[in-house]
Amino acid sequence: MKIRRFLSVFLLTLLLTGLFCVPQASAVDLPQVNAKAALLMDYESGRTLYGLNERDTEYPASITKVMTALLVLDAVDSGKLSLDQKLTAGPSLWQGIEADTSTADIKTGEKLTVQELLNCLLIASAGEAANVLAVGVSGSIEAFVKDMNQKAADIGCIGTHFTNPSGMPDEDHYTTCNDIYKMAKAAMEYEEFRKIVAKPDCKIRKTNMSEERYYFSTNGLLSNMRYAGYVYSSCIGIKTGYTDDAGYCLLSAAKQNGETLVA
Repeated sequence: MKIRRFLSVFLLTLLLTGLFCVPQASAVDLPQVNAKAALLMDYESGRTLYGLNERDTEYPASITKVMTALLVLDAVDSGKLSLDQKLTAGPSLWQGIEADTSTADIKTGEKLTVQELLNCLLIASAGEAANVLAVGVSGSIEAFVKDMNQKAADIGCIGTHFTNPSGMPDEDHYTTCNDIYKMAKAAMEYEEFRKIVAKPDCKIRKTNMSEERYYFSTNGLLSNMRYAGYVYSSCIGIKTGYTDDAGYCLLSAAKQNGETLVA
């Protein structure tokens, strides 16, 4: 399975570097992408540069957390929450989370700031951080999921339905490459989101229940800690995902000379 992961990352890197480095007229000579669905977009113009089954519904795994972060940052923008506000991990901390999911080792009763939880969510891909943030925004995970689906509709997603904030597999939890791009574009409007998803690692300060800890990005284009040899200097994010049902998922972005591409 790691070989599939490496190949997917390698091919998407070729897509990004190829389109930055060759004239537009030769953009048709793209490498074959080993994926069920793929999309490459010019972020500034919204122009589609490459598409493969981009409207097909697929399981998004932890790419879901982009929508979770978007709702959190909407709440910060509206004044409902602040980045330095502390949230307490409650009894729903592990609701719907499988035992082998990515985690930041958050404990019931632990207090972390919204900003720290966003780092755990987007860098360490912590499923339990998604639950804490969901309750902080909407009062319950169930209410947050309704808000996720409403937000998806609001930004024009027509092939998306969520059942949880972390990306755990469910037959009614799905999206498309086209819709993922819409979520990414909306989230990238927030400076805090852009800052977090571009970081190769993060530090979580000592809390009421834990010593200081460090986490590294799950994105091999940003960090060598999980997958060596794929760091791409122009990469600015964004998010990875994996479940047995979804397979390996990658939402990535790169910037050169003022041009941003999102894959």
